[in-house]
Amino acid sequence: MTEVNRTEANRTEADGRLLKSVAVVTGAGAGLGRALARGLAARGVKVAALGRRLEPLQETAAGHEDILPIVCDVSDPLALDAAFAEVRAALGPVLLLINNAAVYPRRDVFEESHASFMETVATNLGGSFGATRLALEDMAEAGFGRIVNVTSFADIAPLPASGAYSASKGAQRILTRALVADLADRLPDIVINDWLPGMLATEMGVPDGLDPKVAADWGVRLALWHERSLNGTTFEMMRELPPARGLKARVKDKLLMRRKAKPRQL
Repeated sequence: MTEVNRTEANRTEADGRLLKSVAVVTGAGAGLGRALARGLAARGVKVAALGRRLEPLQETAAGHEDILPIVCDVSDPLALDAAFAEVRAALGPVLLLINNAAVYPRRDVFEESHASFMETVATNLGGSFGATRLALEDMAEAGFGRIVNVTSFADIAPLPASGAYSASKGAQRILTRALVADLADRLPDIVINDWLPGMLATEMGVPDGLDPKVAADWGVRLALWHERSLNGTTFEMMRELPPARGLKARVKDKLLMRRKAKPRQL
């Protein structure tokens, strides 16, 4: 095996510190969140599975000793505080977080109210920030951590009746960049990035979408991959999306005959 091939083969190798850590997966009662929680547990990670209803969470944990179901509405700051306190008491400090919880109410603008709009924002954006802020307390103390935000391109091409979802999910991607701006210099080993799993065959997705178990395999690999260069990156399904470059930068690259960096894959 050549040195180049060896690098490619080892690029997504799971970090041993994360394999021995405690993970929180939000929205873990069904679909992608359930598959992510089970995927991490299968790798030996202790997982706190957060969701709004106990019975679906118990189904997620069935057959997996390393999954702890915890009822928590991530839009409720007090519920999040209590959930993270329970995780720490039962499992230990949180060094891995997957912000997966989201709602997609599908309301036309004339059916939407200020209150209903902000309820969606409170889950999709507020829940991501709230869980992140609590996890960062443990990560900062350890000087190490991993956060994956499950995001969407809904803000770029919104569908009808999706205003609250599109705005909140777009803001979630902005939050990722803001967190990196705040933390990358001070705490470079707390690695945060976005992941877009694609159109899934889930309640929020489409009937002919991708099996969430397939997508979760990519998500687990990404979550267990710890490398500073991942900070602020975006992955769509299994492939890294190159950062957008302006016309001047692209012309300069061409004049200087610079090679484009090859997108990484999971």
